[in-house]
Amino acid sequence: MTSHSETEKIKASLHKSLEILEAFENCVLLDYPAHPNIGDHLIWLGEIFYLTNVLKTKISYAASTKDFSDLEMQKRLGKSPIVFHGGGNLGDLYGGSQKFRERIIEQHKDRPIIILPQSIYFADQVNLVEAARSFNSHPNLTLFVRDNYSYEIAQQYFDNCQIIKAPDMAFHMVNLPLVSFSRVPNKSILYHCRQDPESNQLFSPESMNLSDLIVEDWTSYIYQNQYYKKIPKPWRLSRTLEGLRQGTVIPKEWMFRQKWIYYSSHSRAFNTMHNPSLHYQSLRYMHNGVYQFQQYRLIITNRLHGHILCTLMKIPHVFLPNSYYKNEEFYKAWTYSVPFCRFVKNPSQVSSAVQELLNSFPS
Repeated sequence: MTSHSETEKIKASLHKSLEILEAFENCVLLDYPAHPNIGDHLIWLGEIFYLTNVLKTKISYAASTKDFSDLEMQKRLGKSPIVFHGGGNLGDLYGGSQKFRERIIEQHKDRPIIILPQSIYFADQVNLVEAARSFNSHPNLTLFVRDNYSYEIAQQYFDNCQIIKAPDMAFHMVNLPLVSFSRVPNKSILYHCRQDPESNQLFSPESMNLSDLIVEDWTSYIYQNQYYKKIPKPWRLSRTLEGLRQGTVIPKEWMFRQKWIYYSSHSRAFNTMHNPSLHYQSLRYMHNGVYQFQQYRLIITNRLHGHILCTLMKIPHVFLPNSYYKNEEFYKAWTYSVPFCRFVKNPSQVSSAVQELLNSFPS
C-alpha cells in the first residue's frame, strides 16, 4: 500500500467515525487556540472545513476561552449544537480549556454537545472524577477520542456519554490543496523539538549522535515573545517592512503567504463565517508550519502535529515519545503503517532510523 493511500485511509476512518453526527444547520465552535502552537491550528482548519464542506453546517459563532460571550452565543445560535475544538487538552495538563468545557457543559444541557477528537490525560485522579461528574451530567454529549488508551478511560469514566474513537481532525486536510506545496529541500535534518511539560527529556539533541542537526520548535513561537506583543499593531507592518529590508523576514515566504491566504478558495469561505479573523489567523500559522517543514530532507519531531504535518506533506521523519502516552498511542492507533515514518522509543536508535529513512527515501 502506498503512502498516499495510507493517508487517505486515515481520512476515510475519520469520516466514518464522524458519520454518527446528525446533520445540523448551525453550530457554535468553541475553544479556538489563541496561541501559536501550529498543531492546534491544523486541527481547527480540519474542523471548520469538515463542518462547512462535508456536513454543510454554518458556524454561527466561534470563540476562544478568552473572548467567549455566553450572551452573544445564545443570540446567534439559539438551541443548536455546541462543538468543542479537539486536540490534547482534555485533562489537567492544560486546565483552562478543561474547566471551560466543564462550565459550558453544565450550563447548556438543553442542546447537543460534541467534543471533537481528543487525547485524554489526567495526572490527578480527583480531576478525572470531577470531569466525569460534569460530562455525565449532560443528557446528550458525544466525545470523540484519538487513541485506544483514551477510549478505555472514556468508557470507564464517561459512562453517560457517547464515546467514539477517531483520528485527529487535521487528517480531513489530506489531499486538500492547502498542503500541496512543492518540496525542494535545501537543508538536511530538523529536530522539531517542543520545550514544555510534554517534552520527553531523554531525547536531547546530544543523545542522538547526529551532526549538523538544526534544533527548533514551531517558528510561529517567535511572535509569542513579550517584546513583539507590546508593539502597537499599526507599527507591526513597519516592523515587517524593516524585517524584509534586513533579511530577518523571508520575502518569498511572506509574499507567498499573503497570496495563499487571501486568494485561496478556502480562505474566501471564511468571510461567510462568524469571526473570520480567527480562521485567517489559523491559515497564517499553517503556512508558517508548511514553509518551515518543506525545507528539510528529514525531520525528527516530538510533537504529534509535527508527525501529522510530515504525514500530510509526505516528509520522511522520526517520531518520538512525549512525556506521557499521547504520541505513541496515536501512532499505534492510526499511523503505524505510514512507510516514511519510524517511531523510536530509545535515543540511541534515532541515528540508525534517520539513516534508514535517508537511504529509503532519497530527496
